[in-house]
Amino acid sequence: MNEDRTVGIIGLGYVGLPLALGLQEAGLDVVGVDANPRRIEELLAGHSPIDDIGDDRLAAAVERGLRLLNPDPETLRDVDALVVCVPTPITASKEPDLRPVIAAAELVRSSLRSGQLVVLQSTTFPGTTTGPFREVLERGGLVAGRDFDLAFAPERVNPGDPASSGRNVPRLVGGITPQATARAKALFEHINAVVVPLSSPDAAELAKLLENVFRNINIAFVNQLALLCERMGLDVWEVIDAAATKPFGFMAFRPGPGVGGHCIPVDPYYLSWRAREFDFVERFIELAGDINLAMPRHVVELSAEALNDRGRALNGAAVGVIGAAFKPDVQDARNTPAADVVAGLVRRGANVRYHDPLVPELRDAAGAIHHSVPLDELLDGSDLIVVVTPHRRLDWDAIYGRAGLVVDTCNSSRGRVRADRQVLRLGAGWAGVDGVEN
Repeated sequence: MNEDRTVGIIGLGYVGLPLALGLQEAGLDVVGVDANPRRIEELLAGHSPIDDIGDDRLAAAVERGLRLLNPDPETLRDVDALVVCVPTPITASKEPDLRPVIAAAELVRSSLRSGQLVVLQSTTFPGTTTGPFREVLERGGLVAGRDFDLAFAPERVNPGDPASSGRNVPRLVGGITPQATARAKALFEHINAVVVPLSSPDAAELAKLLENVFRNINIAFVNQLALLCERMGLDVWEVIDAAATKPFGFMAFRPGPGVGGHCIPVDPYYLSWRAREFDFVERFIELAGDINLAMPRHVVELSAEALNDRGRALNGAAVGVIGAAFKPDVQDARNTPAADVVAGLVRRGANVRYHDPLVPELRDAAGAIHHSVPLDELLDGSDLIVVVTPHRRLDWDAIYGRAGLVVDTCNSSRGRVRADRQVLRLGAGWAGVDGVEN
């Protein structure tokens, strides 16, 4: 088996760009392509749109010869291996949307030659690599397993954590033949210390979904627990911290305003959709997804409750939202619960503005565009502050020192409450100055 030394990466987003840089830094010749011309222009200008990739690292890679191009079949025909790293969203009816994967497969087919290795990395349902993806590749006459090798190797990128795309995170690979698995394993051993071969692409696809659905289900459970604690007059944050003192058999998950990002809100529906094709209804998985999707609506209800406590209506109130990214300390707002919270507040008649130092523009769930305003302006002009994303760079002592009324969805107020009935906490009720609900 000859070593694959030239690699083409299709899709230069949160998965593809770190992969391209990692392989090139390992000494391979890498060409990256993206269907978005503005993304290529941005990268060639030396600006990384990804938190985990610094501009200096990107510039150094380009200086060493990293090629960044618009899709070009002739260029891709010259590479030894092709890795597809494109989004896998869901439709409005929560079914898999494989259009990006199929479009990438069409591009690969137009450049495919005998002897190449093709790897799909995009998170998807079991049977995608060996089904629709393979079918498109073979329309050109070449046959997977005979003329070219085909495998699936899921990403494990955690935005905001550069180590997640680093060498110490094990990689899964599953090929349609033992040779395809061996080639994919050898390719990723350039950047991963441990590469785990699986029996098939389907097994690797399901393993990836298991990782993400596991998180979604456990987050849904603690979100339900938070709602229960509100009714029982208990503090869910205290309860979870207490349970987490057990050194075995427990893993702490935290409630919040919803789930976001490229995986957790999407992947459960890939699995439940595929399960239905086997006459198997994944009620548990779908229920967890529904619970998490309902949390932004609960945040809106908490906002109305907090204002009502002051004799105010949500309709006509000035509401400031802090945080628009889907998680702290990243600029990634994909599927962020903030979009649903903002849209829900607007629907109830609130005048909504937001502040996020990392997300200058937010499209809410209704399609309206909002722009981040300065924090001082937000604090001075709001009847209510709703904390959605607790970026560490924000001055939380100052925020709670100035805000008169706050809905806290992420326990950012812990130890910072300045007055009784100043903060209404998700999963805990009103916080007193001594930290005890009142």
